[in-house]
Amino acid sequence: MTDVLTRFNSGKLWDFDGGIHPPEMKSQSNQTPISDIPLAHKFYVPVKQHAGSAGNLLVKVGDKVLKGQALTSGEGLRTLPVHAPTSGTVIDIAPYVAAHPSGLTELTVTIQADGADQWREQFPIEDFLTQTPEQLIEKIYLAGVAGLGGAVFPTAAKIHSAEKAVKLLIINGAECEPYITCDDRLMRDYPQEIIEGIRILRYILRPEKVVIAVEDNKPEAVQALRDALQGANDIEIRVIPTKYPSGAAKQLIQVLTGLEVPSGQRSSSIGVLMHNVGTAFAIKRAVINDEPLIERVVTLTGDKIPHKGNRWVRLGTPIAHLLQQANYQYDARFPVFMGGPMMGFILPDLNAPVTKVTNCLLAPDHFEYSPPAKEQACIRCSACSDACPVHLMPQQLYWFARSEDHEKSEQYSLKDCIECGLCAYVCPSHIPLIQYFRQEKAKIWDIQEKARKAEEAKIRFEARQARLEKEEQARKARSQQAAEQRREELAKPKGVDPVKAALARLKAKNNENADTPKIREIKTIVGEKGEILPDNTDITAQRKARRLARQQAETADNAQSAVQNPTENNPQKTDENSTALDDKKAAIAAALARAKAKKAAQQMAPAENPAPSATETNSLAQSVETPSAPPTESDPKKAAIAAAIARAKAKKAAQQAETAKTLE
Repeated sequence: MTDVLTRFNSGKLWDFDGGIHPPEMKSQSNQTPISDIPLAHKFYVPVKQHAGSAGNLLVKVGDKVLKGQALTSGEGLRTLPVHAPTSGTVIDIAPYVAAHPSGLTELTVTIQADGADQWREQFPIEDFLTQTPEQLIEKIYLAGVAGLGGAVFPTAAKIHSAEKAVKLLIINGAECEPYITCDDRLMRDYPQEIIEGIRILRYILRPEKVVIAVEDNKPEAVQALRDALQGANDIEIRVIPTKYPSGAAKQLIQVLTGLEVPSGQRSSSIGVLMHNVGTAFAIKRAVINDEPLIERVVTLTGDKIPHKGNRWVRLGTPIAHLLQQANYQYDARFPVFMGGPMMGFILPDLNAPVTKVTNCLLAPDHFEYSPPAKEQACIRCSACSDACPVHLMPQQLYWFARSEDHEKSEQYSLKDCIECGLCAYVCPSHIPLIQYFRQEKAKIWDIQEKARKAEEAKIRFEARQARLEKEEQARKARSQQAAEQRREELAKPKGVDPVKAALARLKAKNNENADTPKIREIKTIVGEKGEILPDNTDITAQRKARRLARQQAETADNAQSAVQNPTENNPQKTDENSTALDDKKAAIAAALARAKAKKAAQQMAPAENPAPSATETNSLAQSVETPSAPPTESDPKKAAIAAAIARAKAKKAAQQAETAKTLE
């Protein structure tokens, strides 16, 4: 820290390696004061205009908005809000072409201007000393202020990260790139407001030294700032030699202190913080006037623009509308650049809107622009390495970028490239080195972003698993503790362990269930329609057996009656006729009895009921001959015996009749 201030206080200016002195071409646009342009009819406001993530939308289609009203909000100082550049109606929220070399779209709020240009309610303050540093940082954040020197890093986050660690505050007014004069004219036309913004920064950061660094090709700006200071010694002005890229942060620090910012670290690590003069002006407007960042100065230059100069332009203004106000005539042969010739890029669509990063629109003619020469093979001349102000090896990085060797690109410090364009400017093979480096940076960033998200997801998953496991263990512990307490409560009055008592009750219940006879299983069948029906086959068979037994018993009785009283039913018949008739009837009755008995025996003879023996049959027959009750329907065995007896009697009657006939 002390070394930084000692070197700065020595008044010496150092130089950095590399760098060039290209034609400045600044006189085209710095001769007239900054002027306004008529408002456009429609404004296209991208929700993300800074280095960081986009905020959350606060408006929807159809909403009426006022000038300066917040359209988005964010969480944390790195997510800046954007604001309505004028009053009107939100007519669309959808992807719209962006001011980017890729020509891709990004989410944009489209506002139809109502022409009133009516401000939202404002709360200006006269003295920023009445506010705390924290309150001022919050006001700067809510105003959406970002670095207007080109990096568009959120200013509030930058201030907060370096608070109480800054010894030297540098205000960058170098503006080293050719053609661009927006900072030059801002220092000439608004020096008082710039000084006020610098003092707000000084009040927040409390550095030991504050310096405004301006290149020596801007004498009018230097004089304007000195007049605005009016002899005050709290801010020093230091004029530096003109050399590109002396306006880059690390190179300007090296010029003023002779120290290099370590690779991969911020300037605050050596006690230095840097802000652009445009950023200081925006801070003053945000704190004192309560005006969010809704406009900026844009340089219009190049031989294709008749009315060159610098304009106050509302953010979201279509670039085509801005060029039209300068009487630009579109010519497909000549592109329009956003930025300068060294670090700028060709706009693929002039309908893209002006954003916080737009500092210059360059429209060259055939004297200033020629189509890019054909890219040739690298001859390893080392011209790019000699010109590089950060001591990189562009020719090696070129090969790594082409082969997508991301690991080698990182080893050779591609991240330290400031994309100043010097390597491509001096390359005799016309290799667009900066394009390769930007693409390689984007690929590496994408890989790292995916890895970061994957790691975050892994951490969240592991944390969730640990939480669930902890909750499960706690639940089991609570359940076990509750069970033990319940057991103790039950055991105290009775002196019996409730668990053992419960087991005993369960065992007794199981014994009772074992003694209870089991209910006979009910047989079922499946009907034609798939329904479950009871199986009544056994009951039907029993009923049929009983019916057959009854019929056989009745037949036997009728046969016996016919044998015993052959003439009882036909008293008028002769003895010969009656004898023949009786013989015939007896034979028929015997045949029927035998058939029915045989059928009944086949259907009803179960395995467990064997047929009766001859002895049993004779004894049963003798018992049947005696007067007794007729067999019941419910005894199939008795019915079979009765049928057998009937057959025997019929056979005997037939034999007697045959004997009588023989005797006659």
